[in-house]
Amino acid sequence: MNELIEQLKSRVGLNDDQARSAAQTVVEFLKQRLPSSVSSHLDTVAAGGSAEGLKEKLGGILGKKTA
Repeated sequence: MNELIEQLKSRVGLNDDQARSAAQTVVEFLKQRLPSSVSSHLDTVAAGGSAEGLKEKLGGILGKKTA
């Protein structure tokens, strides 16, 4: 989540509180609209954890290409 907050601050010019609030809004929005198998990984990623599980789930949903 810190990376998203920093991007919001630098690209949009938000202050710390505004960027944190916007990032939390985005995460909540995505969690409500993505399948539960994907949204369950958002909290882990938002907390700075690995995105591997999320990448795998998104790959399956979006038709991951195989070699």
